[in-house]
Amino acid sequence: MGNDAFAPKVLHVLDHSLPLHSGYAFRSQNILQCQRNLGWRPCAATSIKHQMGLKNDSGSSTEEQIDGIRFYRSDFNSRMTGQYSSQFQVIAKLWALLKRVIAIEQPDVLHVHSPALNVLPALVLGRKLGIPVVYEIRAFWEDAAVDHGSYREFSWKYRLVHALETWACRRVSHLAVLCEGIKQDLQQRGIGENHMTIVPNGIHAEDFQPCPADEELRHAWGLDGKIVIGFVGSFYRYEGLDVLVEAFARLLKKRNDLVLLLVGGGEVEEELKAQVHHLSLTSHVVFTGRIPHERIPGVYGLFDFLVYPRNSIRLTELVTPLKPLEAMAMEKPVVASDIGGHRELIRDGETGVLFQAGNIESLAQNLEELLQYPDRVQQLVKRGKAWVTQERSWVKIVRQYISIYQKVIF
Repeated sequence: MGNDAFAPKVLHVLDHSLPLHSGYAFRSQNILQCQRNLGWRPCAATSIKHQMGLKNDSGSSTEEQIDGIRFYRSDFNSRMTGQYSSQFQVIAKLWALLKRVIAIEQPDVLHVHSPALNVLPALVLGRKLGIPVVYEIRAFWEDAAVDHGSYREFSWKYRLVHALETWACRRVSHLAVLCEGIKQDLQQRGIGENHMTIVPNGIHAEDFQPCPADEELRHAWGLDGKIVIGFVGSFYRYEGLDVLVEAFARLLKKRNDLVLLLVGGGEVEEELKAQVHHLSLTSHVVFTGRIPHERIPGVYGLFDFLVYPRNSIRLTELVTPLKPLEAMAMEKPVVASDIGGHRELIRDGETGVLFQAGNIESLAQNLEELLQYPDRVQQLVKRGKAWVTQERSWVKIVRQYISIYQKVIF
């Protein structure tokens, strides 16, 4: 069957989706929209974690349309959060939802997105009904749980989730993995290379064109006449924002025309504010809080440099982030730690600058050099923009699912 005639019905199984805002939700929506634009027929089902995130007190399964795509929601009652937060209940509720949705939609393939809890009910139903299962791994969630403090690395819970993921990977029809780091880790577990396809993060270039700075916010945040260094994203511990604050403090001793702009929020926000106060940086650091999505392009326009100082942990060494791609597309110079996830995206000295992860002095020195050599910065920006546009457009990336689906369906 030629690609032009190929129009599979795909049921995507998700942890959560829009209207919740997260990198996970935005990636999912981009995949669904691009598949629909190819003439395919995608729909989606979400686990009870979606309603838990929305605090949606729904007594029965619901359906909704988002940008023309149908989403089916698991049955959830917020008054029973304690009971239904059990992982076994997540699986049971998703199994019941998928059984119902499969009967309605009659999909050609079940495309399950991590975490591993989602793939178990899909595997059971897929085998029973003869529907192939594609499992997409964006991160190993046991590693994220370690960083969030849910359990310790190599604890019994960690080992259990790790073993469960490996077991599922060996039984699905095919694996789509986010990046080379995840692929290599699975190969070490004995998963064959031919059983996996890398489907990386991408962007819609038209959504991340260079644009004028948001002047209203520039004035409100006191950025006039300043060189703006900063970060856009969630304030997770592994993002290493404490390293950025310390490096900024060192730079500020050498020049006073700098502002550190931290856009977003999250679990370490109060710790960062305490650090800023302790270093007497309050008048030079702006915490914006979360910004409406439609204003993000204008916020990017405010930055002179974007920094991604992620710490080196198993999660960040294996998984590639999305934000550096957005920054490069917006023609902003990117400075990032030299962890594995960043090395897959950034060629040091060509499309961005890498510094030694966790090393305050290394970050400060790299930023100082860029401030001194604006011609070098423009070359980095030019090459970064070209690479993102050519290699990481969603239109190009989603086409990789053609060979995956054809392989498992036929």
